[in-house]
Amino acid sequence: MATVTTIKFSSGFLPTQPVVGSRSCFFKTSSILKRSFVAKVRASSTAFVETKPSEPIVVENEVNTNKTILACPICYEPVMWIGDSYLSVGSIPSSSLQCNNCKKTYSGKETHFDLTAASGAKGYGESMPLATEIFRTPLVSFLYERGWRQNFIWGGFPGPEKEFELMKDYLKPVLGGNIIDASCGSGMFSRLFAKSGLFSLVVALDYSENMLQQCFEFIKKEENFPEENYVLVRADISRLPFASSSVDALHAGAAIHCWPSPSTAVAEISRVLRPGGVFVASTYILDGPFNFIPFVRHFSPDNGGYWFLLQNIMQISGSYAFLAERELEDLCKACGLVGFTCIRKWTFCDVYCCQTQISI
Repeated sequence: MATVTTIKFSSGFLPTQPVVGSRSCFFKTSSILKRSFVAKVRASSTAFVETKPSEPIVVENEVNTNKTILACPICYEPVMWIGDSYLSVGSIPSSSLQCNNCKKTYSGKETHFDLTAASGAKGYGESMPLATEIFRTPLVSFLYERGWRQNFIWGGFPGPEKEFELMKDYLKPVLGGNIIDASCGSGMFSRLFAKSGLFSLVVALDYSENMLQQCFEFIKKEENFPEENYVLVRADISRLPFASSSVDALHAGAAIHCWPSPSTAVAEISRVLRPGGVFVASTYILDGPFNFIPFVRHFSPDNGGYWFLLQNIMQISGSYAFLAERELEDLCKACGLVGFTCIRKWTFCDVYCCQTQISI
């Protein structure tokens, strides 16, 4: 029998620290605590019936409040979960989310919830820049974890398992809380997060339906995968379907350079993170030898330094090329994140930041 659970969100973050390193980067940001962080908070919905004093009170359903963090992508108001009493991969097809403010219902699909602003529209569709659309194709989605991502090793990326080990120290302040794997692709990192048992909820989030399909298929092939604390969501990185100050940690592996507007996306990340919440990401930085490539840059007195012509080329594809660590640091600071740290190896860069005490 389906139960109805109102999803409520609380604001509160945890502090984290940054890292410094090579050409590709991991970003981790954190903020000053607005209040103490509670790793796991339990809330119960109890039905009281007039009965004899000796009879026990019956608990109809129990919900972990740090699991119910989904919000309407239009108004950011909490949504009402209709379906099983917990979020999981298996409960999505038979469940739906309702926004009491927008009066909109987001029905679960076979593999995921579609929480894009245009979800449910039948006569409207829009395309994204090439750097985003290419990952929506069935072929690239299929190849991503079957050779595509493995080639990143040539740019200094150590591989998913080692990258996870690198970020663990920065995630310590939020262990036991929820984590969003933004631009999760086929879910190689989100699956590691879930199997580690370090988080109460893992949300695998991507704009590509085909990537989420691949993620779903990988999950079904794994024995004893912890599906109960894992949910797949389709969403736009520039309009995250989470209430403000509701997320403990957000990870974006090899993704920030593919976002149409990194500043808009990082600002959204800053909005959803709790005070002290952690942002960990990896990308690449084209500095060092790349600075000496002819015609790549020229001096511009308007911005007081070198303006790289490469950015014009990248903008055509809808991606972004970071040419120095200070670009990443400036981006995070401008969006309200603090404690920037960057670990480098060749072009690879692992970044850590935290949310600040300022409400965004």
